[in-house]
Amino acid sequence: MDKPHKRLDVWKLSLELTRRVYQLTATYPEQERYGLVTQMRRAAVGIASNLAEGAARSSRREFKQFLSVARGSLSELDTQLDLSEQLCLISGSTRQGLDPMLIRIDKMLYALQRKQDSQVALR
Repeated sequence: MDKPHKRLDVWKLSLELTRRVYQLTATYPEQERYGLVTQMRRAAVGIASNLAEGAARSSRREFKQFLSVARGSLSELDTQLDLSEQLCLISGSTRQGLDPMLIRIDKMLYALQRKQDSQVALR
């Protein structure tokens, strides 16, 4: 099935980030299974899911709203990774290793939002 979100590089990258978050959180202690692990996985999944749902919407304004929600999920995940480091659940190098991917996704989402703004203004 060819869906519009599958053509988005940011969607593909967000799936990779989600895969990494799942691998990382699999190493967390059992007591975090229903706490931080669940929250981090939901935030990561939320990025790709909101991109998919927004790309399927009929208006650019709706898509832009879903892009905003995806950026919110990315920020939530960023905070949870910071907390994971502070709680010594992950190392500083593991945390820093994810930063380039988070930054790239954020920039891509922002660029898509700006593009939606300019195309809405042209209407």
